[in-house]
Amino acid sequence: MSGDLHCYTRLSNGSMGIEEIIALAKSVGIETIAITDHDCLAGTVRAKIIGERNGIRVITGVELSAVDSETGDVVHILCYLPDFPDRLEGLCHRNTVARKRASQYMMLKAAQRYPVSAELMKRCASGSTNLYEQHIMHALMECGMADSFYGKVYEELFSEESENNIIVKPSFAEIKEVIEAIHASGGIAVLANAAKYRDDGRLEKYIEMDIDGIEVWGPDISEEEAQTLSSFAKKKGLLATGGSCFKGLYNRQALTLGSFVTPKTQLQELLGFKAKQKRLMKKNAAADN
Repeated sequence: MSGDLHCYTRLSNGSMGIEEIIALAKSVGIETIAITDHDCLAGTVRAKIIGERNGIRVITGVELSAVDSETGDVVHILCYLPDFPDRLEGLCHRNTVARKRASQYMMLKAAQRYPVSAELMKRCASGSTNLYEQHIMHALMECGMADSFYGKVYEELFSEESENNIIVKPSFAEIKEVIEAIHASGGIAVLANAAKYRDDGRLEKYIEMDIDGIEVWGPDISEEEAQTLSSFAKKKGLLATGGSCFKGLYNRQALTLGSFVTPKTQLQELLGFKAKQKRLMKKNAAADN
């Protein structure tokens, strides 16, 4: 039994609702999923209930946005199985407000560049907790000003290499603060798309911040990188996870739910991680006495 532990609904930057995601999981034969909307836990209870009705295990999850102040880069930390998800609400709200401020500026910049109304962009984001670049592109496509979500217009507006980009970076919480918040909630902290940080020393830096695991399998991670990361995780005693980063209509490539997964062994390690930690703590406490 494997599981797709990285997918989004229309509560953030996916195009499908919770019911649709779970129905898709059932139709493609995926028995375990984690919905990891950006800075949003709003759908977790409902997802678990609908999942149970359809024979799909839904692991509580959220993808929390963070910033590496040394580089200015946005880094995403996946949180799984928090015992007290309400303890993450403050951080989620703070990040959501920061993203809204940034997206307002990007929306205005896009409206200045192209004859597309802010109202249409907002309508394309209907149902989401925020406005994402995918919603701006959706509006541009609706008006015939772009022919794809990730083509020439996208590169002009949202690539950091573009001199004409409209990117405004939100002021997210620091990585260490996010990891500490996850642990305070009783959750498991996993570095998303770990391959991005392997060659410049940042992976080791984030591990020192007490990350519990790394994302090894995904659409932006090659087979060779996945093998290297899997061996690295095993050597470091880290959990290894994977998922499709499924966004439905907003996918960067043709893939469906379950195209990338966490293998059975690694999924069981994730599910048993907290129990294992508790046993180790009891053992160490007994040894100290």
